Amino acid sequence: MTSTLTLPENAPPLKARSKDLDFYYGDFKALKRITMPIYENRVTALIGPSGCGKSTYLRCFNRMHDLYPGHRYDGTIELHPDNVDLLHPSVDPIEVRMRVSMVFQKPNPFPKSIFENVAYGLRVRGEKSQSYLEDKVESALKGAALWNEVKDRLDEVAVNLSGGQQQRLCIARAMATDPEIVLFDEPTSALDPIATGAIEELIGEIKNKVTILIVTHNMQQAARVSDYTAYMYLGELIEYGATNEIFMKPKRQETEDYITGRFG
Repeated sequence: MTSTLTLPENAPPLKARSKDLDFYYGDFKALKRITMPIYENRVTALIGPSGCGKSTYLRCFNRMHDLYPGHRYDGTIELHPDNVDLLHPSVDPIEVRMRVSMVFQKPNPFPKSIFENVAYGLRVRGEKSQSYLEDKVESALKGAALWNEVKDRLDEVAVNLSGGQQQRLCIARAMATDPEIVLFDEPTSALDPIATGAIEELIGEIKNKVTILIVTHNMQQAARVSDYTAYMYLGELIEYGATNEIFMKPKRQETEDYITGRFG
């Protein structure tokens, strides 16, 4: 179906919005006219069964699909307040990824020191001042609730950290470049419950600084961490709204069937 959304009068400021977004893997149409607001300094969760287009939609925001041949976008993703279309051919994908960072399903620290993992994006941007890098690395690690655990071992290789610490390091790396949006693609699926709780708590803290879009298969997690929820199925946006409304009083039967476990 075509998704047309009227924003409520009391809605928070927009940070981004997809409009009539289609996406193709070759000839296969994976997303079908997705129109959805992403509100500033809020967490928006994408839920739905495997293969429904959640991660495909997420990766449109930082042009990850550009890395593979045969992929194609139609429609727009506006980034506010400057109303730039992130998908326009004139927009540099590298610049997009500076403004829209991503944390993946499994922790993926680079084979570098803890310090250099966090400093990586700043170095790519051309930052050479060591004092500036040190300040930004410390700030990012503090923001990811990791500084006290690693401040005396910044020169150690990052793979020596535990899984939960590695994921928090990846969040620090994502935050170090001062992005406007952070994308989380099932960030806790490879973690134990304690580490999962730490990441969820962290998401609640960093949304004061950034706008967050998260893909999760975990209904309870979506309910805990998000302000808004979108239910997707077969590449379509079935229902979108405030999380408490989606989970307590969904408007569409398909959404209720999925949330209650009767489907999916």
